[in-house]
Amino acid sequence: MSTDSRFVEAASLEELEREGRKLVSKNGTAIALFAHDGEIRAVDNRCPHMGFPLAEGSVDDGILTCHWHHARFELSCGDTFDPWADDVQTYPTEVRDGTVYVDPNPPLEKSPATHWGDRLETGLEENLRLVIAKSTIGLLDADVGYREPMATTLEFATRYREMGWSSGPTILGCLANVMDDLEPADQKRALYTGVRHVASDCAGEAPNFDQPSFSTTDVAFERLKGWFRDCVEVRDADGAERCLRTAIAAGHSEAEVAELVFAAATDHPYLSTGHVLDFANTAFECLEHVGWEAADDVLAALIDPLVTATRSDERSSWRQPVDLVALLEEVYGGDVSETSGLEALVEDGSGKTWEPTPAFHETLLGDDPEAIVDGLADAIAAGASAETLAAVVTEAATTRVAQFGVANEFSDWNTVHHTFTYANAVAQATRRTDAVELYRGVFDAAINVYLDRFLNTPPAPIPKPGEHDTGRDPETIRTALLETFDTEGEVNEAGRLVAEHVDCDGDPAALKRTLGHGLLREDAGFHTIQNLEAAFQEFDRLEAADVDAASAHRPLIATARYMAAHFPTRREAEQTFTIASRLNRGESIHGD
Repeated sequence: MSTDSRFVEAASLEELEREGRKLVSKNGTAIALFAHDGEIRAVDNRCPHMGFPLAEGSVDDGILTCHWHHARFELSCGDTFDPWADDVQTYPTEVRDGTVYVDPNPPLEKSPATHWGDRLETGLEENLRLVIAKSTIGLLDADVGYREPMATTLEFATRYREMGWSSGPTILGCLANVMDDLEPADQKRALYTGVRHVASDCAGEAPNFDQPSFSTTDVAFERLKGWFRDCVEVRDADGAERCLRTAIAAGHSEAEVAELVFAAATDHPYLSTGHVLDFANTAFECLEHVGWEAADDVLAALIDPLVTATRSDERSSWRQPVDLVALLEEVYGGDVSETSGLEALVEDGSGKTWEPTPAFHETLLGDDPEAIVDGLADAIAAGASAETLAAVVTEAATTRVAQFGVANEFSDWNTVHHTFTYANAVAQATRRTDAVELYRGVFDAAINVYLDRFLNTPPAPIPKPGEHDTGRDPETIRTALLETFDTEGEVNEAGRLVAEHVDCDGDPAALKRTLGHGLLREDAGFHTIQNLEAAFQEFDRLEAADVDAASAHRPLIATARYMAAHFPTRREAEQTFTIASRLNRGESIHGD
C-alpha cells in the first residue's frame, strides 16, 4: 500500500459509501469524491464547461453528468463525452484502514499551453465560441504568443474551406496588425475574435483539396506569371493554383510572388468591390506574423476569390454616364489588363521627383474623372511612385469616410468604406513589390473616390485645428468617446471627440487603445474591424511622415464616425469572453 506523502486524508470510507458522494477541500482545491461500482473516484468539483459543482451531479453506469448543461464525463478518467465541455481533472485516491486519501496535486498530464492548444483545435473544429474564448485566453495567459494560435487558425482556415480566403482570416489578420496597439486584455479579445470568425467561416463548409505544384521549378518567372494571369482571366482555379504553388516552390522571393498575385488582382478594376485585393494584401500581412513557410497554403487560398470575382469593368456604374473604363484603358495601353502605357509613363518619370500639391488633392476629390486620370498619369510621368500615389489616394478615400453625410442611406457607409480599405490595401501592397501593375490599383481606388463623391453631399465638416480645445482631461474625453458607442447615431459627436482629444494634446496611443477597446467589446462585423485596422495603418503612416496632428488624426476621426454608426450591438461575444475569463480565473458563474 502506498504511503506517498502527496496523499492527504479526505473522508471516511464508510461514510462515503453510505452517502455515495462527498465534497472536500484540500490544498485550496474543491474535490468531489464518489463511491461507485465498488471504486472510489475523485474529480475537480468545478465542471470544466461553466463551473457548476459536480458534487451536485449524478452518477450512473460509470458516467458523471453535470446538472446545469448536462455535460457527461467518464468517471474514472474524467474524459468528456461532449467536446464543448472539456475533460474534468481527476485525482488519484487510496484507501487505508477505512480512510480515503486523495492526491490533490497530481502531475499535469499536459502543460497549460498544450492543453489550451488542443482545446483551440476543438473549438475551431466544432465552432464552439466558449471553448475558443477559454483557449485563446488560456494560451496568452500561458505566455504563448498570439502568433502560434494564429498560425494554427490560418492552417485550419486554408484546409477546411473549399471556397478559399474569406472574411474570417481577413479579420484574424486585421486584428493581428493592431495587436501592439491594444491593452493586454484586449489582445485576448482580438485573438478570440479572429479565431471565432474563422471557425464560423468554416462551419459546414466542404474541406479544401490542394492542387500540387508542377514537378519542375525550372520555369522562367515571367512565363509563370503570364500563365497565372491567363488562368485567372478564364477562371481556371486548378491551373492558377498550380502556377502559384510552383512559384513558391521554386523559391521566388516574396516580392516576386506578390507581383504575381497583385498583377492578377488588378487585371480587372476593383474586383468584388475591392475585397479581392484586400484579401490578398491581408494574406501577405498574415505571413508577416506567422512566417513565410506558411505561404504555400495561405496564398493558395486566394485563388477562389480571384477566379470567381465580379469585375467592375462589367458594371454599368463604370460605363455610364461616363465610360470610366475607356479612360483607364487609354492610360494602361488599350486594355484594362495592359501595362505598356504605364510602363512608358514610368520610363518618362525615371530620375524625376514628384510631390503632391494641394491642387492635386482637390482634383482627387473633384467631380471630373478625366482630370483625375490625367492628373495621376501626369504624376507618374513626373516621377511619382506607386507607393507615393497610393498614399495620396488613400488620404482622399479617408476624407470620404470622415465627411460621409449621415443623411445618406445606412448601407452607403460600406460604399465609402470599401473604397477606403481598398486604397489602403493598395498602399500596403506597394511596400511589398514595385510591380507596375499596382499603379492600376491606384487608378481603381481614385475612380472609386470619384464615384463616392455624392456621399459627401453635403459633407460632414471636419473639425479645424484648435476648434475643440476645451482644456478637458484627455482621459475624460476618451471615456466620453466610449459612451457615444453606447447610443445609436452619435456619429458626428464621436468625430468631434477625437478632434477634441487632439486639440487637448491627448496621447494618440491612448486614443487608439480606446478605439480598439470600443471595437472589441462589440459584436463588430467584418467591415468595422477592417475599417479600424486601415485607419490605424493610415494614421501610423501619416504620423511617421510628420504631418500636422490634425491631418494625421483624420483616419481616426473617420473610423470613430464609422464605428459610432454601427454601435452599439448586442455584445453577445463580449458576454462569452467575460464568462470564459472568469472561468479561467476559477470564479463561480452558476450562482450569479
